[in-house]
Amino acid sequence: MIVNSKAIVISALKYGEADLIVNLYSLESGLRTYMLRGILKSKKGKFKVSQFQLLTQLEIVASHKNKGTLEYLKDAKVINTYTSLHTNMIKTSLVMFIAEVLKSAIREEEANPALYHFLETAFSWLDLHDKTANFHIMFLLKLSGFLGFQPDDLNTEQPFFNLLEGTFEPVKTNDYCVEGENLDILRAFLNVNFNDMQRVKLSGEQRADFLRMLLQYYELHIEGFRKPKSLTVLNEIFN
Repeated sequence: MIVNSKAIVISALKYGEADLIVNLYSLESGLRTYMLRGILKSKKGKFKVSQFQLLTQLEIVASHKNKGTLEYLKDAKVINTYTSLHTNMIKTSLVMFIAEVLKSAIREEEANPALYHFLETAFSWLDLHDKTANFHIMFLLKLSGFLGFQPDDLNTEQPFFNLLEGTFEPVKTNDYCVEGENLDILRAFLNVNFNDMQRVKLSGEQRADFLRMLLQYYELHIEGFRKPKSLTVLNEIFN
């Protein structure tokens, strides 16, 4: 089956001396894995390593067997070329973190146009803006909605937020109920979007603590979800 689609690079892993295994999240087919043979040694090949930097947006032509195995990539070209995402140190750290989150959170080999367009828009926004300290937090909250467990924004005046249920509650019902400062921060983020998220003023310590809570939320709702290895670096940068 020949597929023409937009796609976003989720991961790229060296295999052997010359090959690359890449995970792409495509508009038409969801998450797919491709083996690019010889790409690390050939200078005259069809593909360039630079095309498969994390979160790069591509236009691809692929041959899919739809059997859960490695697929064949026939052609790829970069679209919506980034200006700062892979050159700005802060944004590069965000890119590594977000790519790890997506690799752990998205597993479906099926189309989800709403999710794809969210990712496309979010990464383009990040590329064009400089005030990004809260981006990964806003991104995780928005992403949870496309994955089916966005925090319920009803009854936000309640004194507890239940991470297990994703709801605000009047009493503490389990060990996963959040209160205090992290609850106030959650309320604040539920009332903003990417363009005004910097109105939520956080210290490095507050941001790191709230992020730990968000990642726990992901662990509770996605089986096998793993905390990104880049978390430590990210927290150090935003401290």
